[in-house]
Amino acid sequence: MMEIVRPEDVGLSSERLARIERHLERRYLDQKKISGAVTLVARRGQIAHLAPVGMMDLERGKPMGEDTIFRIYSMSKPITSVALMTLYEHGHFQLDDAVHKYIPAFRDLRVYEAGNQPSFATRPAERAITIRDLLTHTSGLTYGFMERTNVDSAYRRLGIGDRNTTLAEMVETLSTLPLEFSPGTRWNYSVATDVIGHLIERISGRRLDAFLRDEIFAPLGMTDTGFHVPPDRLERFATNYRRMPDKSVRIEDDPAASPYATPPAFFSGGGGLVSTASDYLSFCQMLLNQGELGGRRILGRKTIELMTENHLPEGRDIAELSLGGQFSQVTYDGVGFGLGFSVTLDLARAQTVGSVGEYAWGGAASTAFWIDPAEELIVIFMTQFMPSGTFNFRGQLKSIIYPAIID
Repeated sequence: MMEIVRPEDVGLSSERLARIERHLERRYLDQKKISGAVTLVARRGQIAHLAPVGMMDLERGKPMGEDTIFRIYSMSKPITSVALMTLYEHGHFQLDDAVHKYIPAFRDLRVYEAGNQPSFATRPAERAITIRDLLTHTSGLTYGFMERTNVDSAYRRLGIGDRNTTLAEMVETLSTLPLEFSPGTRWNYSVATDVIGHLIERISGRRLDAFLRDEIFAPLGMTDTGFHVPPDRLERFATNYRRMPDKSVRIEDDPAASPYATPPAFFSGGGGLVSTASDYLSFCQMLLNQGELGGRRILGRKTIELMTENHLPEGRDIAELSLGGQFSQVTYDGVGFGLGFSVTLDLARAQTVGSVGEYAWGGAASTAFWIDPAEELIVIFMTQFMPSGTFNFRGQLKSIIYPAIID
């Protein structure tokens, strides 16, 4: 792990950063809204603030630790996107390549017009899905949990993304379903990054878990990151909690009986990884360092620059293109999307403090991170509370952390 320094050594205020713990304790822990959390703030390549608060397991009385292991869900997506781009750097594909060039079942996909599975009325898509469409969530795919359309209902009915299927089986089933829209015309959060995982397998000839281990995790020293928690580390695995409609909180996933205790059949590049705050910091610092960490280069500087540009059509933001639905990882206004991350375009429209050009994402259990190249700043927030978006942790942390910059 990186060195922990006095915040003042990297231009941050200790007094102001201490507000993070006071805020979490008074507003969330004391009121029993969440069990615990870890907040990590790094600047200029050094950790200025690393603070576990509360409990990782209320029922067993286990305190949150710096090395607690969390389900990071959709914070898996940037990792899988980076993994795909390592293959880009070997010349294996171009962003405008049709996905069916590598996954033939994706040829001639059609767009939903009416009906229910299995009797859909469809029309031809205006063009094929490209690899860039997958990376930017403009593919026309969706998620079953959206609960918005007859298409996502079919995803639920057919078990798209079920932990007991394989990536190849998921992709084959997807190919039988219509798209929500013609690729490149709208933005819709989706299983696209799981398809990217299968694309990595098809191009590399290696299983996704092995590819991520060898190309990302091992070079970056991310020893606690993977698709399951080994037996000797289960003691560090946090309980995941869910808020019910009556505002009570119940266990969503108990580490002692968790499916994460055994290797899955389905390696979900879109949401299947577990990690720690320090492991994820290594990944983020590599990105902030323009592709390199500790002498190990994962991507080139120009590739990172490409990934963190807004790739949405005509430079528009998510709000202008989104289909909507039950999803709240980012504020839509003033925020675009790059190749695996949200990208801040306009602070006034986003109504948040920060910097234009910062890139970010979060996970279904309320985890979040952002990287601010202008301020050489990384923030990682880990907790295990569903559903994501119940509390605006990212916005609250930004309003506390940015005023701590004192240089």
